Amino acid sequence: MSRIGKKPVTVPAGVTITVSKENEITVKGPKGELKQLIDRDIIVEVKDNEVIFSRPTDQIRHRAMHGLYRALVSNMVKGVTEGIKRELELVGVGFKAANTGNLLDLALGYSHNIIFEVPSELKVTTVTEKGQNPKILLEGIDKQLIGQVAAKLRSLRKPEPYKGKGVKYAGEILRRKAGKAAGK
Repeated sequence: MSRIGKKPVTVPAGVTITVSKENEITVKGPKGELKQLIDRDIIVEVKDNEVIFSRPTDQIRHRAMHGLYRALVSNMVKGVTEGIKRELELVGVGFKAANTGNLLDLALGYSHNIIFEVPSELKVTTVTEKGQNPKILLEGIDKQLIGQVAAKLRSLRKPEPYKGKGVKYAGEILRRKAGKAAGK
């Protein structure tokens, strides 16, 4: 059995979980509502403030989906109760970030600024303090969407291994390389 799939998802107070006949699970909480379509083979039961997932066989496909859907629903419950936050940091001379609503204006060392439109489900804020690297803070209830947007922002200028310049996640440890060896 999947260790993650076997663990039931506890439902906190103020959160309601419903499963439709089409195997679509809906999680409603104080911060919003999320929906996820579940594979028809995975059995979902809501009992006593717990959601229990079970699979019909030990096929590789069923084993893989057992833990996956349990983790997705767990992330949905966390999102609608606490919310999800992701912070990115811009490391480099002249790198800047500013936002107007959900439009991000990024100066990442290219000949032009990059205008990035963040989905309306997310809230974006930029912080620029003297002596600190500019930061971009993404907040929302959908962990998948936040991760996807953060990865897209990071891909605009990945951190390079010599000086570490680029867009990185806050707290990310970069693997650094030694520079060119000095001449004889």
